[in-house]
Amino acid sequence: MSPLINYAVTPQLTVAYEQHGPTSGEAVILLHGFPYSPRGYDAIAPALGAKGYRVIVPYLRGYGPTRFNSPETQRSGQQAALAQDLLELMDALTIEKAALCGYDWGGRAACIVAALWPERVRCLVTGDGYNLQDIPGSIRPRAPETEHRLWYQFYFHTPRGVEGLTAQRRALCELLWTLWSPTWAEGPARYPLSAPAFDNPDFVDVVIHSYRHRFMYVAGDPVLESMEEALTRQPPISVPTISLCGADDGVGPPPEIDDDIEHFTGRYERRVLAGVGHNIPEEAPEATLKALLDLLER
Repeated sequence: MSPLINYAVTPQLTVAYEQHGPTSGEAVILLHGFPYSPRGYDAIAPALGAKGYRVIVPYLRGYGPTRFNSPETQRSGQQAALAQDLLELMDALTIEKAALCGYDWGGRAACIVAALWPERVRCLVTGDGYNLQDIPGSIRPRAPETEHRLWYQFYFHTPRGVEGLTAQRRALCELLWTLWSPTWAEGPARYPLSAPAFDNPDFVDVVIHSYRHRFMYVAGDPVLESMEEALTRQPPISVPTISLCGADDGVGPPPEIDDDIEHFTGRYERRVLAGVGHNIPEEAPEATLKALLDLLER
């Protein structure tokens, strides 16, 4: 049974979130990615709550019961929007400082807040290292073995991709789960638990904007332009950080040499998880929980 859903009203969103542990505890925010949901933390959030932490697991914009407050708000999926949502959620819940854990889109939001507002971040567990997008550098082609894994992004750049995601969102996202976590035996059984989160009326618009904006094919939200400008400088992350990487990640297997280390100026460690794909916390909950506790209890 899923935990009770709570709601927090921010300037742009009514954010749906699940909460574990006492409200007086030290805050830990767990952030999912695309195409995932808070179900990725089912084996982690209750364990943290039982240890006395205040655990918040939100549905990102475009997912589950989270809704935009106004039809006029741009359905942006750009990286700055995800980070701004996280900051505004913390403000709405009167959380001055939190430990952050995220992967994929959620990891990007966590990394941005850690880089630009380190005073708000106790520590960071990030899936696949430094997740800030180098948007000006997106025009440079990558190696062919990397490019072919991004087929879904190129698909979303086309009208055909919009129609495909609209009509076949559950089948398409299930395929991505399979391709990105090829050795995860429990994936097919777990997928139906997250799939309903993709029925959000803004899901398609947010996803399409996300994958077009990162390649400079669409404009971002003008309100977020100053943050995007700051992100072009690829600011370092100074808070204590552990990077978790799935050795079997179908989006991008981790390189032997950690080329993200230069972006971290504080205490930093990378852990490569054997037999784990892209959905790190759901595939490796014990390793994810350990990383968080190693930082929180240090």
